[in-house]
Amino acid sequence: MYEVTVKTRFSAAHQLRYYDGKYENLHGHNWTAIVTVQAEELDAIGVGIDFVELKKKTDSILSRIDYQNINQIPPFDRQNPSAENVARWLYKELGEAVNKESVRVRRVEVREIEECGAIYYE
Repeated sequence: MYEVTVKTRFSAAHQLRYYDGKYENLHGHNWTAIVTVQAEELDAIGVGIDFVELKKKTDSILSRIDYQNINQIPPFDRQNPSAENVARWLYKELGEAVNKESVRVRRVEVREIEECGAIYYE
């Protein structure tokens, strides 16, 4: 089994509904997303999944919330845009783009700041 990881960044604002504290106010982060994909086997040139393609697909999905108020972007217009929910959303969206028989998204980590973040996996 192989794991391939890419790391990317995006900037976005959000507010945590019902938080009852300062984070319920609109605020922004320079977020980090770390995506790990699992490959059961390598292709003919010895690659599980192309780093460049994985990063392009990740960045394409994140472009929907980059430099945006996440609370205004579906599904976060209805769902709290916590790091946990953003990680799950990216996991599901990326899974639709890359999952196939021998390659699957393993986990997605989303960090609001270097010291704080959330990981989603199934």
